[in-house]
Amino acid sequence: MESLVVLEAEVLGHFKNLPITNTLLASWIAMFILAVVSILATRKVQLIPSGLQSLFEIIVDFGYTTVEDLAGSKKAKAFFPIVMTFFLFILFSNWLGLMPGFATIKFEGEHFLRSMNSDLNMTLGLALTSAALTHAFAIYYLGIFGYLKKWFALNPVFLFVGLLELVGEVTKVLSLSLRLFGNIFAGEVALLAVSSIFAFVAPLPFYFLEIIVGFVQAAVFAMLTLVFMVLLSEKHAQEH
Repeated sequence: MESLVVLEAEVLGHFKNLPITNTLLASWIAMFILAVVSILATRKVQLIPSGLQSLFEIIVDFGYTTVEDLAGSKKAKAFFPIVMTFFLFILFSNWLGLMPGFATIKFEGEHFLRSMNSDLNMTLGLALTSAALTHAFAIYYLGIFGYLKKWFALNPVFLFVGLLELVGEVTKVLSLSLRLFGNIFAGEVALLAVSSIFAFVAPLPFYFLEIIVGFVQAAVFAMLTLVFMVLLSEKHAQEH
């Protein structure tokens, strides 16, 4: 029980000056699995899909329809790949962290694998990437001057509102990262605690709950990213 709560990701080794942590290793595994599954699903594309291709087509079609409903057909083509990538990557990472061996097998005294999103550095990186892409799209659709008008104006009232919105952008990053980290880390701790007391049967309901939590958190992150992209790429009311 001494290692149940470990906020900092454990370093397994170094590649030159890059520390290789157990959460970074888990993220590489998730990316590899996603790449392999994607290749298998699209290796022999059929007009009448079946198996893995059919499953992926259902997921992609539902995701694209959702993005299109919120962003419109024009922006959906640009937003969809980003939003779906966030969703699938976070979902696979969350579910991968529930596999046997995560947070239990040790390597030179450190946990060999750990759920990627139980590391605040990883979730903060995802949130910063989401914010950077959101602002990049805003500049693309509004132009640099239209983008700056969302934050700065000669009118004192609009200037104050713009400055508040700038502060809000920082809180968005914190909200995205802390929400994902908090839920996944808490689930990891709960599973370790229950599993250390009850080896069989009793942990199963908690695993089922974490499967749902993993899906919900991936969907929330992706949908919030989409909403932020849509809102920031729209012209400000004062410009109409």
